[in-house]
Parts: sequence; C-alpha cells; structure tokens
Amino acid sequence: MSVLPSRIVDALQRFNAAHPWDHNARYHPWLLRQVPRRFRAGLDVGCGSGDLVRLLARRAEAVVGVDADAGILESARKLTGADLPVTYALASAPDDLPAGPHDVITCVAVLHHIPFAETLARLRQELAPGGTLVVVGCARDASPVDHLLGLVSIPLNAATGWRKNRGRPEASRPVSMTAPTREPEMTFDEISRAARRLLPGARLRRRLFWRYTLVWRAPVPTVG
Repeated sequence: MSVLPSRIVDALQRFNAAHPWDHNARYHPWLLRQVPRRFRAGLDVGCGSGDLVRLLARRAEAVVGVDADAGILESARKLTGADLPVTYALASAPDDLPAGPHDVITCVAVLHHIPFAETLARLRQELAPGGTLVVVGCARDASPVDHLLGLVSIPLNAATGWRKNRGRPEASRPVSMTAPTREPEMTFDEISRAARRLLPGARLRRRLFWRYTLVWRAPVPTVG
C-alpha cells in the first residue's frame, strides 16, 4: 500500500481496525491441501494462538507448535482441547526449534521476523525425507507486480472485512491477531533467490493480501 497517498492508507487502516479479519487464516484451507491427509509428526513454527496447529492435529499423530511469545502460547493452550495430540513449546527460531524428523513443517507469517536463510536451512535439516515444508510469508513490495497485487487486494480486503464483521458494530480482533507484527524487509525476488538456493525445486508464488507462498518436498534418498 506504499504507492497510495498517506490519507488513503490511514483511512484503510481505520477501516481494517473496525472490521478485523485474519489474513493468514485465509490461507489455511490452501495450506492443508499441500500436506498429506494423514502423517506422523508435524511442526508449526510461529504458531501464535494455535489455529493452524489444531487443524494439523486432526491429521497427525502429534503436532508441536512453537512460538517466541509466551503470552500467545498461553492463549493457544487455553484454546486447544485435551483430546488433540498437541504440544506447545516456547522457542526461538532457528536455534531452539525441536529436532525432527517432522513429516510436515508449516510456517505462516513468521520468516520476516527471524533470520531467513538460517531458519530455512534449519527447517530443511529437521524435515523428514519426503516431508513437506509449507510457508505463507510476507514480502516487501518492490516490483510493479507487487504493487499491482497490493492495489487489487485493497478492495477485496475491505469487502472481506465488511462481510466477516457484518452485524457486529464493535468487532474485536481475533486472538491470532494479537501477536506482535513487523514489516518485512526482503522483497519477493530476494526471498525467491535465497529459497531456491537452499531448497532446490521449491515452488514460490506471489499471492493476494500481501502474502507469498512456498512449498518444498524433501527428497527421498535413493537406495543403490
């Protein structure tokens, strides 16, 4: 939204504050389509309030959700039923992540908060052979395509916020939106170059609502 006059940006921010909705949760259905219907072990890095952890847990034998914010983890624990195979842990990426192998690793709107290359290298290390890494991330707008997608996202963002909050005069932010935020520094092109160097064959794509996605399948060693 940096290409817009500041008064329009301010107006949009006021509208979003009055009509909040979780942009990351919009990608959860897409994310679930990228992972197996059943798998053994999952890891969600930067799990926040645990919304995605709980979805993954319905497919997995065990899922670990990690976050560096103790407060949001406490909210995640309160929102998670005892019947789900979920463990939450306070951890900072990349150094403190739980050791694998994990069959599925997810990372949503987190990589711009932490060392990008070092974290991808650690996730690659902890992913099981044949496992799936799925990232929904944030990038800094730089190219004409970035700005075009941003402009297209603005009316869609407003329409989605109005629809989701219709009939609620004083809508409160979802718990998932109470975690700290940070503006991304890397552009999509910078992210793509670094990711493809570390994760050969990774699929990256620019998305609406100021997001990009990355999917990578870990190679399975050949038996010779």
